[in-house]
Amino acid sequence: MKRRAFIPGLGIAVAWPLLARAQQRALPIVGIVSTGDEHSDKYVIDAFRRGLTEAGYTDGRNVIVETRYMENNRDRLPTLISSLIDLNVSVLVGNLITALAAKSATNTIPIVFGVGGDPVLLGLVSSLNRPGANATGVSFFAPLLEAKRFNLLHEAVPEAKTIGVLFNPSNPHVDTQINQVNEAAKALNITLYVKGARNEREIGPAFAEFAGQQVGALLVCADPFFNSERPQIILLAARSKLPAIYEWREFTEAGGLMSYGTSLTDSYRQVGMYTAKVLNGTKPADLPVLQATKFEFLINLRTAKALGIQIPPALSARADEVIE
Repeated sequence: MKRRAFIPGLGIAVAWPLLARAQQRALPIVGIVSTGDEHSDKYVIDAFRRGLTEAGYTDGRNVIVETRYMENNRDRLPTLISSLIDLNVSVLVGNLITALAAKSATNTIPIVFGVGGDPVLLGLVSSLNRPGANATGVSFFAPLLEAKRFNLLHEAVPEAKTIGVLFNPSNPHVDTQINQVNEAAKALNITLYVKGARNEREIGPAFAEFAGQQVGALLVCADPFFNSERPQIILLAARSKLPAIYEWREFTEAGGLMSYGTSLTDSYRQVGMYTAKVLNGTKPADLPVLQATKFEFLINLRTAKALGIQIPPALSARADEVIE
């Protein structure tokens, strides 16, 4: 009796996890490729998951989220995209770099992106209102705000007559970024020293050149690579005693002097919600590209004090948030 009672119980015990795994495998899969690493990009992935959850999808319950990290190595990107396609993902999610790679790899799997700039000019969609193919998402203008950032930096450090500009030569928007800064500098009669860095090894030498040129302040252009390297960049700016302005609030929260741009976390929350719409059956071609409308200007007064500069009260009054 005991033996006969035990064996069916054992069968249930063994079958249950097998059944759970089978059910999980039947769930739709969302594949994300992030340009940074698990640590640097965690807050963005978390924001995306929040958006998914708000729209009714929770990882492990009714969707599976598979994340791949490029770790700032573009050579890995095709393999990472292929690995997700091989999983038969329902949606591919990424930023500009990964979305372009995904679009080159598939014209059938839906793609939801979060990108700076104009996705029409980038070739991701046919138009903002009617994307027209297998991609849609959120545009948050990051590389199109360099002139605004430059002017804010000048207001903070008006005595700086030479300003350094750190840019990524691999960024598709690099010409637009540099042109914007050049025009802003000419209007203010400021000399620029422009230096590119496309990988981690080139960041340190770029700062050494800024020091050698005795630049008085620094504009770090909008770029996903710089965002993933923000601890190193902020540290080098502090060591070089360089007042700097960045794209995202996360730079200022981590010790950077100032930042101006849209909310990256809010944008990726919207990417998560758009992904849920695709999972519900809406085609990307029928989902207009969302344009971010929330802009944030942050100042870190602790950093200003450490740098020995006085932020003009009128500039502080315009900030959305001041860290004291």
